[in-house]
Amino acid sequence: MAATKPIRLNHSVEEVEQDAARYAEQALLLGATRAAVIGTDRIVVDDRVALKCNTPPCAGYGGCAHCPPHAMKPSELREHLAKYRKAVLFTLEVPPEVITRNRATAQERNDAMLKVLKIVNKLESLAFYDGHHLAFGLTAGSCRHTLCAKTDGCKLLNEKTCRFPLQSRTSLEAAGIDVYTTVASLGWDIYPIGSDTKPEDIPKGNLVGLVVVH
Repeated sequence: MAATKPIRLNHSVEEVEQDAARYAEQALLLGATRAAVIGTDRIVVDDRVALKCNTPPCAGYGGCAHCPPHAMKPSELREHLAKYRKAVLFTLEVPPEVITRNRATAQERNDAMLKVLKIVNKLESLAFYDGHHLAFGLTAGSCRHTLCAKTDGCKLLNEKTCRFPLQSRTSLEAAGIDVYTTVASLGWDIYPIGSDTKPEDIPKGNLVGLVVVH
């Protein structure tokens, strides 16, 4: 890791863009398929995304401190994003059968989500030590399933302490981000995948991570 930089009171637009571009490059080196620096105004936050978490109920709904109804509300995320300028959005392309509901690929799906989470953690850490101490990341899927699938539930929710306090993150959708619209607005292909989706009907699946820089 490069030497830690001092905290600065003001980062110029050029500095933030240069740092964010470096984080996007790092995301690719860590295995992301695509990565881009975007203005935070391009992150689409819609209350209906959180609505979809419980209509019909997601398997993670209510079972994790980072999932609805316990997660950060879309209105809260909007307020936070208004104080930032740039973010790094990246995707990890996976075979479609990894995303569809197929028990045979459950471990592959978990491994892919863990990879996204690790990239988010790494980029957030890089930003922190570069002086962007308020950078934060959001990941793909519920950390309850990614990190604690073989346990008896979310320890943070039940006992007020997290097993993985430095790794666990809220998913983009849990906080109300319309991932489909945000990704499609960049000109990247992303396909709707539901319970009835057949792998042969789509060319790929996408998992998405986001790190908001400054």
